[in-house]
Amino acid sequence: MNAPRPPDDTRTPVRMVAFEHLWTPAGWLAPGLLGVDAGGRVVAVGEPPADAGAPVETVRGFAVPGMPNTHSHAFQRALAGRTESGSAASEDNLWTWRHAMYRLAERIGPDDLQALAAFAYMEMLEHGFTRVAEFHYLHHAPQGRPYAQRGEMSLRLAAAAADAGIGCMVVPTLYAHAGIGQAPTAQQQRFVHSVDAFARLLHEIDEPLATAGARLGVALHSLRAVAPDELRGAVQAAATLRDAAPLHIHVSETRHEVEEVQAGLGARPVQWLLDEVGLDRRWTLVHATHLSETERRGLAASGATAALCPMTEAMLGDGLFPLVDYQREGGHWAIGTDSHYASGVAAELRMLECGQRLAHARRNVLADAAAADARALHSGERLFGLALAGGRSFGDFAAPLTPGSRADVVVLDPASPALAGHDAATVLDAWLLSGAADAVQRVMCAGTWVVQDGRHHARKSITRAYAQTVRRLFA
Repeated sequence: MNAPRPPDDTRTPVRMVAFEHLWTPAGWLAPGLLGVDAGGRVVAVGEPPADAGAPVETVRGFAVPGMPNTHSHAFQRALAGRTESGSAASEDNLWTWRHAMYRLAERIGPDDLQALAAFAYMEMLEHGFTRVAEFHYLHHAPQGRPYAQRGEMSLRLAAAAADAGIGCMVVPTLYAHAGIGQAPTAQQQRFVHSVDAFARLLHEIDEPLATAGARLGVALHSLRAVAPDELRGAVQAAATLRDAAPLHIHVSETRHEVEEVQAGLGARPVQWLLDEVGLDRRWTLVHATHLSETERRGLAASGATAALCPMTEAMLGDGLFPLVDYQREGGHWAIGTDSHYASGVAAELRMLECGQRLAHARRNVLADAAAADARALHSGERLFGLALAGGRSFGDFAAPLTPGSRADVVVLDPASPALAGHDAATVLDAWLLSGAADAVQRVMCAGTWVVQDGRHHARKSITRAYAQTVRRLFA
């Protein structure tokens, strides 16, 4: 999960995999040869290294890079389907939904969190995600008591990722207030840190996370939950870590949030960040749904990434991100699963595209007729290629499936009825936009096959632990 490193000639042997069709940033290769070192990194694409032998493995189907999941709250997977009854409240939205989320959060212990997260990560892998940024604020025991090991819950998330075999960046989150100028509620005590305590947490888990194979990011929950001086203190703490930590923040998810921040800080949320923090490519702004034109242009120009979570944003009634204009302005964006109403690449990108089609009353809204690359004329390929920019949220700016990048590959099943008769020109359209939910056949994560014939290698044990945990939590 660290920044890509150049191939190391001392890593031997190089394993060669020949894919029937392989997507690369330069286009499809048929066949596509991939060289993978012992550390799970790509060392060659298209041509074998001079010292490599013949391919040792041949893989049928259409192979594409694994997709980064830039925003996850894994424990909320247990809440999906449990909040869909009508409310007597005048508004039924994020603010009413989160009461159910708080009740669930109060019950979860370390073993529970690991079981819930492993299941969510397994589902992600089976549906095309190979890395996850886990935006984590469930830090303490109930009533806010610290665990004997301060980073217990962060380390359990890394253990869950190892159980599933997914690449993971644990993103501990600073949470200090219930709203601007408001003390945390009793239900929020599990989330709360002072800046100093948060900095100690980051330093205490940095090395153990690396040992567990995970990376460390840093998050500010929101401008509602973190005051300006606290935000700056956390950013300074992040700068003292061994590796430059990517920075994440929830922002402008609802109109209520925008109004509260504007009243309390004197500016809309994204505008405040542009003016007071100076956004750059280290930053990921989660949701950023409600933007003024000035904010949208400023965010696009900043180099930061907007992390869009289309299924969760739809289920909570948040609104639609202004994606078409933002894309025209050169803005970077990525996708996440947030509360896990869906756990798949296809489900999230389909919702994203369909929401934009409804908003603009036309089809193929991101397909760019002016693009020199003819592949951009296909909505599936356009969506997929643009969303791969999500690697920036992990501090990874290398193109996928290039030398030095992680060997993360998703193979679409050529025998899937939904893909029947499709070639490289339309296979991503079919997978992402035609409802081909069963199209993922195999998944390689850092050079290791973790999904075969559409099923995760540890599906039985991970699913059993999840089911037992959920039954107990909701008994």
